[in-house]
Amino acid sequence: MKRITVFCGSSFGNEKNYEIQAFKLGLVMAENNYELAYGGAKVGLLGSVADGVLNHNGKVFGVLPSFLNRKR
Repeated sequence: MKRITVFCGSSFGNEKNYEIQAFKLGLVMAENNYELAYGGAKVGLLGSVADGVLNHNGKVFGVLPSFLNRKR
């Protein structure tokens, strides 16, 4: 088992390229059989990394504090 933890923003930042590169990171992780452990958000750069993994049949483990779960 290989798993990488990613810490990044829950927003996209000022450049579209940030979002594109976050998605590509997820794609490369999935292609190389790395699983993602991250903050659990579906938004921003965090969501883009997770989408990259999930869209390429990878595994994602989201950890989201219960008080943030209400904000989704």
